[in-house]
Amino acid sequence: MSKKRILVISQCFYPEQFRINDICLDWIERGYEVTVVTGIPNYPQGKFYKGYGFFKKRKENYKGINIIRLPIIARGHTPLRLILNYISFVFSGYFWKIFTRQKADGVFIYASSPLTQALVGVWFAKKHKIPCFLYVLDLWPDTVEYITNIKSKFIMNPLGKVCDYIYKNSDKILTASESCLSAIRDRGMPKEKLVFWPQYAEEIFKPMDKAQISVPEILNDGRFNIIFAGNIGQAQGLHILPVAAKILKERRVPVCFYIVGDGRYKDNLISVIKGNRVDDYFHLIDRQPVEKIPELICACDAALICLAPSRVFAMTIPGKVQSCMASGKAIVGSIDGEVQSMINNTKAGVCAGAGDANMLADKIADLVAMPAKQLAQMGENAYQYFLENFERQKLLNQMDDWLSSE
Repeated sequence: MSKKRILVISQCFYPEQFRINDICLDWIERGYEVTVVTGIPNYPQGKFYKGYGFFKKRKENYKGINIIRLPIIARGHTPLRLILNYISFVFSGYFWKIFTRQKADGVFIYASSPLTQALVGVWFAKKHKIPCFLYVLDLWPDTVEYITNIKSKFIMNPLGKVCDYIYKNSDKILTASESCLSAIRDRGMPKEKLVFWPQYAEEIFKPMDKAQISVPEILNDGRFNIIFAGNIGQAQGLHILPVAAKILKERRVPVCFYIVGDGRYKDNLISVIKGNRVDDYFHLIDRQPVEKIPELICACDAALICLAPSRVFAMTIPGKVQSCMASGKAIVGSIDGEVQSMINNTKAGVCAGAGDANMLADKIADLVAMPAKQLAQMGENAYQYFLENFERQKLLNQMDDWLSSE
């Protein structure tokens, strides 16, 4: 029996660095025929990647994956441009759905923000009467209300109806956290179509001996090195780091924060660093290929998980949690909710409440003063928890069972 044809809807895809890239590669290895409908790559810089555009590389093949790129407006660096980016993907997707001759046996929607991108997959699945899988990584409309601070019922109510339409017309809804699953169920979605399916870490993430790693970006100057790798946006809440660094500097705690990545908030973060006069406590490294991130993490002493204070973010488990745990590193958390409980209960690191710079400075100071053996045990605890709960092959086998049974 031949494997099925999967149509993937994901506004971001290769060469943008998202876990859906790895999921699709696994499906190719398992014999599935995979087509991805995505946008023109522009995340997180906000402008089209070199070599891509409205008339360049609109169709591409990446390691056996067929890629169809819809024309969109790049994210830019303003709220208006971001809104236009979201709307343009749905607009292009609507007309693509009408005219395409694409065939598929099922649709898989990788719903990182925005959830509205899922409309393209829902429409296609309804038109062809095929199963639709929705993987929710960002809880809408709650996230929109937090990020924009929009309270108007004339905006939020219609958006809520769009989200409910997407949830209702998905045959199976997967979520990356138990809290998100509960929140979607509370919107009236039937329990039987909701599944907790956490994110995993790619196999390139694994424990490595720090003493045997030499990467020029990480200085070996005797300080305690803490790394954050990922998008630098408002949601990450990184503005508290310079405040915590100022406290640590006053206490003469030898720490250095390595911030690897790019994003809409990066310039603001640099300004806050300068404003607090803690430039010597930070090294900002440009966005790196995902293949280089494991060495950068393992060359440091601890890995940072940071999100802004929010009821919505307290319900999420960012994908970098799995990557850091798979690397066997002690975790420094500035986060509420599920992740804070996870870190504390497994003794995988130290955790402060989201947005609490004073508490974060205290926790980091405790970590710096900790015996090396205890720090190593935290990293081991993180790795063991990863193996038990977030191991790649186990989760992808589970997904394969679902796809094969539909």
